[in-house]
Amino acid sequence: MKFTKMHGCGNDYIYINGFTEKIAQDKKTELVQKISDRHFGIGGDGAIFINPSNEADFEMEMYNADGSRAEMCGNGIRCVAKYVYDKGLTDKTNISITSCGKIKYLELFLKDGKVDTVKVNMGAPILYAEEIPVIIEGEKEKVINEPITILDKEYKMTCVSMGNPHAVVFMDDVENLAIEQIGPYFENHKCFPKRTNTEFVKVIDRKTVQMRVWERGTGETLACGTGCCATVVACVLNGLTDETVTVKLLGGEIDITWDREANLVYMTGPATTVFDGEY
Repeated sequence: MKFTKMHGCGNDYIYINGFTEKIAQDKKTELVQKISDRHFGIGGDGAIFINPSNEADFEMEMYNADGSRAEMCGNGIRCVAKYVYDKGLTDKTNISITSCGKIKYLELFLKDGKVDTVKVNMGAPILYAEEIPVIIEGEKEKVINEPITILDKEYKMTCVSMGNPHAVVFMDDVENLAIEQIGPYFENHKCFPKRTNTEFVKVIDRKTVQMRVWERGTGETLACGTGCCATVVACVLNGLTDETVTVKLLGGEIDITWDREANLVYMTGPATTVFDGEY
């Protein structure tokens, strides 16, 4: 099986061309678990299959490192765009990609004939609790700055879905956060029926935030594109930032704009090819 290792701000996945590599559907979970292993496999935060699509230019079929299917991946979809252009599967710089039935529209920016950065229309944020999904006491319609108790400590979270669930938690210090300790408890908390990604965020100023992320099914990653989108939406909802924000991550920076009038979130960030290989 041929593959390409790629990353967006350090959020790395193994990309497999579904046009040419035919993997049985019931074998994918086990395969993803094996190849994602950083000691015994290729190593990555998961794997993404790039498939033909009848409803968009391409389909992104994304899996976490534990083999579970995920609905959307912001860093991953930028890398898919780079893959299909750089590999000659398209010559268009405006393309559409579907993931779990949801279509996203992407604009590709080139450097020396290759894709360098990608702007993605990530669509409208989902704020209604039952659609995220998140279940809290009082059955509130939206979860904005609501308490959650983890290991006997109370945090305040704002919940947003960008196609996958996110809980955004604001704090004064994220650099010294014991994320390996508390991350799994957020992810598997009873109020999240489908588990959750958790963003721990320090607001630097009205246009800049610092973020660390615990991703559902993977653990801490160097970046999370949908997490950046959810973070900026949460920042605006809590009156902490402007609508255009640079999110500083362990692996780099991603620019997010929430166009409130159109209710659309735009994500712009890099996409990088690491190497091609055969497994």
